[in-house]
Amino acid sequence: MPTRATARFAGTRAAAPAALGAVPADPVDELIKSIRIPPRPSLLADLQAELAASHPDPERIARIVARDAGMAGALLKLANSSLFGGRRAKSIEQAILFLGINQVAALMTGLLARQAIPVESAALANFWDVSTKRSHAMVFLSRRLRIGAPDIAHTFGLFCDTGMPLLVNRFPDYEATFLDAETEQERGFTALEDERHNTNHAAVGTLLARNWGLSSEVSWAILHHHDYAVLEDESTDDAVRSLVALSLLAERAIRRYQGHAGSPEWDKGGERARAYLSLDEDETAELLDELEEALHDDH
Repeated sequence: MPTRATARFAGTRAAAPAALGAVPADPVDELIKSIRIPPRPSLLADLQAELAASHPDPERIARIVARDAGMAGALLKLANSSLFGGRRAKSIEQAILFLGINQVAALMTGLLARQAIPVESAALANFWDVSTKRSHAMVFLSRRLRIGAPDIAHTFGLFCDTGMPLLVNRFPDYEATFLDAETEQERGFTALEDERHNTNHAAVGTLLARNWGLSSEVSWAILHHHDYAVLEDESTDDAVRSLVALSLLAERAIRRYQGHAGSPEWDKGGERARAYLSLDEDETAELLDELEEALHDDH
């Protein structure tokens, strides 16, 4: 677990005992408590319980998935996409066989997140489409560079920005903050959020990840995914730094897929990501071309 922490990540501190009267409420703690974090879906809790067993049973996992026909159909569609190998699974059992239990769990977690976190914002109209593309790009990069576990990369890619729709629901003016931060050329994305709202989407997304029982690597990478200094911080776990570095490559490829000439986030952290991943400019360009092509194939 990383030793670096973020001051805005609140809500985990125990209240100090009041020796001489009531302790004043911490405004950041109070703010965090006012943001509604969706509860973990029961289907996800059942799936995680089975995965935590000493010998997870694929048949039991298939039965859990099959309880929701929409989930089962969506999982089969994802399992058969080109980014996951392009094999043709005709049943949930085959999808589990082709993908593996952990990847199926990651895909199911993402589908449940989309159900639990509706996006009611013009500025974030394409939120889930972009998040899904990012998760697929993260899987591609994890496999292509043989870094980390693809299912962990998938889950991080899908969840890293989930704090955004939650902040939209909490702050009427968050849409304007998002639009400004998205084009900010110098300051960090979360710095502008902190300045205006006293919290940021990375901190809120981390709370969601922890409440939903996601892995510690995913939770910490969400917290730091706009803090590119972690890429040079050897006290931060490699698993976390790898996710942050891969997310910058994914961001750059998605921007290209969308037709944008540049990427403010890549400009802020791209060189650090390349250095961490030991990629030269030609290797990076070739990798981005492959990823962009894969995104088009998956459309």
